Amino acid sequence: MMQIHPAGRLQLAVLASGRGSNFDAIYSATQDGRLDAEIKVLISDKPQALALQKARQRKIPAYFVDPGAFVDRSAYEKELVERLHQHQVEVVALAGYMRLVGEVMLKEYPRRIVNIHPALLPAFTGLHAQRQALEYGVKYSGCTVHLVDDGMDTGPIIMQKVVPVYDDDNEESLTARILEQEHQIYWQSLQLMAEGKLHIEGHRILVR
Repeated sequence: MMQIHPAGRLQLAVLASGRGSNFDAIYSATQDGRLDAEIKVLISDKPQALALQKARQRKIPAYFVDPGAFVDRSAYEKELVERLHQHQVEVVALAGYMRLVGEVMLKEYPRRIVNIHPALLPAFTGLHAQRQALEYGVKYSGCTVHLVDDGMDTGPIIMQKVVPVYDDDNEESLTARILEQEHQIYWQSLQLMAEGKLHIEGHRILVR
């Protein structure tokens, strides 16, 4: 059994592709003392991502790094790693970051990249998880915080929250209800890491 992160304040980066609602939740938790972490930098792969604007308004360094400007994913991720190093980042939180993480990032931050997914993994991986859940007809869905590995939403699970699926739900209503829970369990999972309580044994994460 291996401890994922020693007890102590997280030096955190957020990678985001969109509006940054999970970034908002994480930032708020750092500001009111629920989460012992400092957001050192926010990076986006989308130039118009609202998350960039939100970070800059809060005086957090924020960068758009264009994946199309690099010959391949490895070159793009080497640039990301360089920026993360510049800001002394220890842990990376993916918050609506719509790209698969590759070998370069995984090697540099083993068991230190965290993601949140709007389904109860291992069910409904990939895009449009809420739509997949509705089409399958499940009675419960939810969200999952997990470590990132080299698969798509296959990494060890830190925390999950169950959300009921109602007969009159559509993708928008289910998404909104799941998002409310995402905004709670993401910072809670990161706080367990900051407290040094997360340990990994095989594919299982244990809280000790």
